[in-house]
Amino acid sequence: MGLRRNRFGSFVVGEMPEGCRLCVRGAKLVLFLTGLCRRSCFYCPLSSLRRGKDVVYANERPIRSTRQLLKEAELMDAQGTGITGGDPSLRFRRLLRYLRVLKRELGPEHHVHLYCTELSRERLRRLREEGLDEIRFHAWSPEPVRKAVEEGLNCGVELPSLPGSFRVLTRLLKELEGAGCSFVNLNELEFSETNSLELRRRGFRLKSLDSVAVKGSEELALRVLEWALENTELNLHYCPSRLKDGVQLRNRLKRRARKVARPYEALTSEGLLVKGVIEGLPPSELEAGRRRLIRKYGIPPELLSVNRRRVRLETSPEVAERLSERERGLSFSWVESYPTFDGVEVTVIPLPLRGRGTRGTSGSP
Repeated sequence: MGLRRNRFGSFVVGEMPEGCRLCVRGAKLVLFLTGLCRRSCFYCPLSSLRRGKDVVYANERPIRSTRQLLKEAELMDAQGTGITGGDPSLRFRRLLRYLRVLKRELGPEHHVHLYCTELSRERLRRLREEGLDEIRFHAWSPEPVRKAVEEGLNCGVELPSLPGSFRVLTRLLKELEGAGCSFVNLNELEFSETNSLELRRRGFRLKSLDSVAVKGSEELALRVLEWALENTELNLHYCPSRLKDGVQLRNRLKRRARKVARPYEALTSEGLLVKGVIEGLPPSELEAGRRRLIRKYGIPPELLSVNRRRVRLETSPEVAERLSERERGLSFSWVESYPTFDGVEVTVIPLPLRGRGTRGTSGSP
């Protein structure tokens, strides 16, 4: 057993947890069960839109039912689910309901892991009975782990790599090993909109201008892994900041994009969708405008659709560019967006790309 860097860019001593294996492949649905938490960790990166709010999300989709949860799992072809928060245990009945549905509808092989703080033995038993595959404690003590292991759960600990905490972490690792802990995950500490003031107040700084990671966090994590290699039999995994967006998120976006892309949308190497957009029609004329363009230019019907929510027509990038040189009174663009429920648009390029010149009104696109 040695310290090794895997193909995803993270570092491992021993074996990577199964939940992490699926996560880095983009195969895990993220079930945000609640933003409520009794703790007030100064390094918590949770956004102001979710922190302290009793809301539920499946990936980027706000949900109110198990049906919506299963729909999101289907759209990304999820092989597992990570249940997070806040502290999901504060909504324990909700937690059990969603866990039960995931296992019943997606099969016992659908891998579910849970992040939490500390649970009673009775609740730990309930989670084991419902088929929870992996529990991860945010804990600086071995006690939550000891109870979970005694109740028959596959148990790990996940913590940020706080610069200056080498002695605390190495002492904790020995205690966790004695408690029967299966693995420890160390995450690179990151600045966020909600924790930046507290981090800076404690002397933490960015490691570079193009990163949100904290200077010294990675160095500490690798030092702890090297120590663990010589002093424990624990499985350790260090997850750097760059892995989350550069690998995990991109892979999840690709999985969903392949399922949700319309015939006219192109998929980029980053997992984003590119389409052509036609605007300028009032809501009451969208459908009539679509039919007119289909008849006039012989556009296949599946390559032109109405988006009522955004009050526009959508088509392929090629059709939009060609129509932009022929149709007066309408505006055209290429749009690059996430394949997520909210469909956040990251790039908008007005058309036509070349000089407008004299624009006709006839001919095929």
